[in-house]
Amino acid sequence: MVLQAGGSQFVEMYVGVGAKRVREMFEQAKKSAPCVVFIDEIDAVGRRRGGSQYSNEEREQTLNQILVEMDGFEEGTCVVVMAATNRPDVLDQALLRPGRFDRQISTSLPDVKGRRDILEIHARHKPLSDGIDMDDLARETSGMSGADLENLLNEAALLAAKENRTSIEKEDLDEAMERVTVGLAHKNRPMQPEERRMVAIHEAGHALVAHLLPELEPVRKISIVARGAAGGYTKLMGDAGRHLLTETHLRARIAFALGEMAAEEVANGVRSTGAASDFRRANEVAKAMVYQYGMSVELGPVVIDAEFQQPVSPDLLDRAERETRRILGEETLRARHLIESHRQGLDRLVAALLEADSLEGELLGQLLGAIPPLRQAAA
Repeated sequence: MVLQAGGSQFVEMYVGVGAKRVREMFEQAKKSAPCVVFIDEIDAVGRRRGGSQYSNEEREQTLNQILVEMDGFEEGTCVVVMAATNRPDVLDQALLRPGRFDRQISTSLPDVKGRRDILEIHARHKPLSDGIDMDDLARETSGMSGADLENLLNEAALLAAKENRTSIEKEDLDEAMERVTVGLAHKNRPMQPEERRMVAIHEAGHALVAHLLPELEPVRKISIVARGAAGGYTKLMGDAGRHLLTETHLRARIAFALGEMAAEEVANGVRSTGAASDFRRANEVAKAMVYQYGMSVELGPVVIDAEFQQPVSPDLLDRAERETRRILGEETLRARHLIESHRQGLDRLVAALLEADSLEGELLGQLLGAIPPLRQAAA
């Protein structure tokens, strides 16, 4: 037998009610043994005691009763207690000691095989057309959680129903993917011609740099249709569950993010606020390389992180900031050099985007195929 409860079910404003419910639940579990007791979101009642921020007499009494019940099992009761939380950092240490929750299992985001299995589960009662390949869909959904994948298929089903289709088509999944990852399309938001051209330059710059750097995945789609907070977007193929990132790959990511700003400078000679989010992302990657990953020749394998709670000298911080700026400067120059060397390719991509709004599939392949890769360009 399985008894399931949410941690919030035990939190009451009346003293003693939560502890009483815990006693009743464990009494029922013992009578139904063998039994599994599963408490979801246990951080609602199992927060660390003694801190004023979470001080609550009823919550502490409920937690104490859980600890007593878990520690007081007689031999042979055959009751197993399981719990789940997204906040293990706030749990009371008494819950985690041997004899209570003495085994902790961390779940990370699913890899490509896991995503395929999850998609298969959520697609069981949804009619999919024959043209949908689950392996391709699993590769395209890199970084998504199980909830994200369920949301993706539900969104695709809603789109298919809206069009009175009896099965989910590839176009439904593509649109659902855009909505889940980027946001809803702003079909009624007018864009001035000059602003539209600027967005096309931004996305063409991203795509051109990604195409010319072999460390990055191939470009899958470019769009200047505004979605969510983005005026446009450039999507790369899924990374098939990449876990380890090299310094070369991280630098390529920085150059890819800075391609928007470099394209602005080459095409217009000025910068705009449109590159702000990508510039912030490039700074985050460069700082992580220096502060966390030890990818700095100047500093060596030194970690500068507040979690270590160790003093850091002002001189070390200054050197780390200089190293971060150096990496950003080098990748800015590289992105600009790539775009300047392939200005005609940039102009062709911009013109095609202004005409079609989005580029993918065969047309995108033809446009990028006409641009020589980095190795050929350097020859």
